[in-house]
Amino acid sequence: MAEVLALIDYGAGNLHSVANALKAAGATGVAVTADPDVVRAADRIVLPGVGSFRACAEGLRAIPGLVAAMEERVQVGGAPFLGICVGMQLLASRGVEHGITAGLDWIAGEVRLIEPTDPAIKVPHMGWNDVALATHPGDGGLLEPGEAYFLHSYQFLPEDGAAVAAMTDHGGGIVAAVAQDNVVGVQFHPEKSQAYGLALLERFLEWRP
Repeated sequence: MAEVLALIDYGAGNLHSVANALKAAGATGVAVTADPDVVRAADRIVLPGVGSFRACAEGLRAIPGLVAAMEERVQVGGAPFLGICVGMQLLASRGVEHGITAGLDWIAGEVRLIEPTDPAIKVPHMGWNDVALATHPGDGGLLEPGEAYFLHSYQFLPEDGAAVAAMTDHGGGIVAAVAQDNVVGVQFHPEKSQAYGLALLERFLEWRP
């Protein structure tokens, strides 16, 4: 029986591109949804996100029962979860963009503005950059080193270094991916990362954390 993958639609993600990339990676049961019942029954969950942390967090919480359904399915039920860009940042305890906003608090940490050590380095961090795996990535083999496409001005700083799965460099180290049990978040955009991103999504569809 085909798996159902819930691609969370809360008005803050590049849904069309992500859905197409997931289908290109082999997903057959992609449900673009904000329905808590669909999320509760899903085999896998993907949370995209573009824009500000605050707007994304508010958009997610504005849909009755959606966050509770995600927590039930992922935190309790163990469904594999992938957060993309701001969808990864929402895993944090809080973000400080436009004031302090609570995140999902699935991986303790804070989302703050990138502050490069070299003043010649521009923010946002935009374009292709290396993804280097942490010594113990904790992602169950989901991630691989390579080059991916980034577009962001804020970075996720986990409280526990063990949650860092991969790093990149933009005037200093920036967390490129986080991982904890069945939850992985990537700061880059797999749907814009060509062969590297497609391979990641293929592995996610087979991932059994």
